[in-house]
Formats: sequence, C-alpha cells, structure tokens
Amino acid sequence: MESSKTQLDLVLKGSGYDIEKEIKAFDESKAGVKGLVDSGIVKIPPFFVVPENVVSSQPTPAHLQIPVIDLKDTHGDPVRHEKVIKEIRSALEIWGFFQVVNHGVSKDIMEGMIEGVKGFHEEKNEVKKEYYTRDVKKKVTYTSNTLIHKTKAADWKDTLYFRMAPDSPHPEELPVVCRETTIKYTAYIRGLGDTLLKLVSEALGLNPDHLIEFGCDKGLKIMCHYYPPCPEPSRTLGSKSHTDPDFLTILMQDHIGGLQVFHQNQWIDVPPIPGAFVINGGDLLQLISNAKFKSAEHRVLANHIGPRISVASFFAIYDRICGPIKELLSDENPAVYKEVPLMEYIAQYMWKEQEGGMTTLDRFRL
Repeated sequence: MESSKTQLDLVLKGSGYDIEKEIKAFDESKAGVKGLVDSGIVKIPPFFVVPENVVSSQPTPAHLQIPVIDLKDTHGDPVRHEKVIKEIRSALEIWGFFQVVNHGVSKDIMEGMIEGVKGFHEEKNEVKKEYYTRDVKKKVTYTSNTLIHKTKAADWKDTLYFRMAPDSPHPEELPVVCRETTIKYTAYIRGLGDTLLKLVSEALGLNPDHLIEFGCDKGLKIMCHYYPPCPEPSRTLGSKSHTDPDFLTILMQDHIGGLQVFHQNQWIDVPPIPGAFVINGGDLLQLISNAKFKSAEHRVLANHIGPRISVASFFAIYDRICGPIKELLSDENPAVYKEVPLMEYIAQYMWKEQEGGMTTLDRFRL
C-alpha cells in the first residue's frame, strides 16, 4: 500500500503542484514556518496538511487532569519526601506525565529563557541563516522540520537546538541574543534533572543515585520550539504525535497551550501553569523500568494565536547497550524488552515513520 505522502504527491502532481519542489524551496529559504507567516499566507502549503480526523480531539473531561506535584520541602521533610515519591510513581505508571511546582528554578530564569528563544526566532533572517542546517552532528542548529523530506506531513514549528552535554558548545557558538540566558537556564535544568532522576530512582524502589550512576544525566539536549500563528490550525499540527527518545524530559511552555497527551484513548490537554514545568518519561525510561513507567504519546496543536514558545530539555545518552534494570526483574516480572544498543534504537527512531500505532520501542519487545 502506498503511504499517505506518496498518495498526496500523486494527487498534487496530477493537479500541477510539485510538492518536492515546494519543500525544496521552503528549505532553501532558511526562513522556516515563520517566514511563511511573515509572507502573509492565508492557506498553509500542502506539505503541512494532515487528515482532519488526525487533528480533531474532544474537550478534556473534568476528571482527567495531569497530576501536579509540589516539590517544596522534598529534601528536608521525610514525610513530604515519601509523599512526592508516591505521587511520581503513580503519575509515571498511569500517565507518563506530570507537572512540578516549587522546583527551585526562579521565575526570572524561566522568563529569561522564553524571551531569549523568542528573540532568536524573531531575529532578521540573515542572522538566523548562519545557524540553519540539517547536520545532526552540530551542537547548535536552527531548522524547521529536521526530517522534512522523510515525514508524511511537516510540523508547524521552527526549532533552535542545543546539545549541552556531555560535550557542550563554546559560549561563542551560541546565538548572542540568547547566549547568557541559555547558559544560566542549562545550569538550573541540570540541577532539576538530577533531583528528578533521584526521585524517579526511589519511585522504582532503587537507591536514589541509581539512574544517575547509570548515566541518565550525562547527555542533555535542549530544543527551543517556536510555533507561529497558523492561518488554518484545523489542517495541521504544531508537533505530530510522538514519544520522546530519552530517559526524562523537562518542558517549559508559555501561556498559550496546545500540548496534549494521549490517555485512555483520547487526547488530554496539558494546561499551562505559571511557573510550572511539564515532566514526562521517555522511551528509555520505559525500557529500563521494564514498562513499569510509561512513555506516553503527546502532540502540540496548531493555533490561530501565537507565537507559542516551548523549551524541551531531553536527558539521554546513546553510547551503550541498555535493557530492563536487573533489580526490577523476577519470575513474576520477567523482562519484556531485549537488550537494546541505543544507537540502533535512536537510528530507528529518527529514520522510520511510526505506523499502525507502533512506537520505536515496540520493535524491541521480546
């Protein structure tokens, strides 16, 4: 059976529209989705269009709300500490998602990062073009839809990317407009990441340092997304449905919203909470927890209003073979995943479209 992208190609070429030529022109402009919006378009290009049934969702039921966990006094109060561990365990088992407040990252640091990201994406195109590349080996890049020639439909977003660990870029490699804020923000996020990984370790019944000693905090990638206002938000997505290829994600989203998580066979809104971070487990956490903790599908809706800004920090490292943690296995709880070379996992994640509801991780089930 032909893919939906191939079918779309045939339909559009039959009408005289060359989709590959349009994608090439879009890529070579190096102006991203923001460039399309700035040009005054009133209809989105066909290579962004997804089927109507893919975009649609029902209002979030009142009884289905993403857990919000208060980290205040987590270190100093043993009773609070145990309560937070139980809340994290429940959230990761049931949802794969939760939000945290009183996490120790100041409002000024968070707002500074949002403004820095916005400042970069709204720079003159001559400035941004210097960073535009699809070379995934570079530590600092700006692009729109890294795999635009492979995917069935492009996402309505542009992305500024930093690989901050283990081999961080030199400060002068970072864009001037967000250099200082990115360095400060990264330091706080690494601290919060360590705090959360220790709590997640305990939620698995392990020593607090287990996941850190394993190296879950060694790699850090930060993706700074810019979702311009969309003239036809019912025909595309800001980010298509996906799981994250990491151990843990820390997401900061602005006030606009649009993030949704797939739960109980429906899309549930993850509403912005001032000063909160959204936390979710990734595929690698589901792998090492032997599917005890969930890597949930999520997406971002397009919107008439904008721009929407989000900053996603991914804790992951791929230079090893990884499988379910031995201490979690027993006769009653046998391994459900094989030992996985993580470079093989990430290669499949990056280059293979997920079909039929199958995630990359599903390919490594025993």
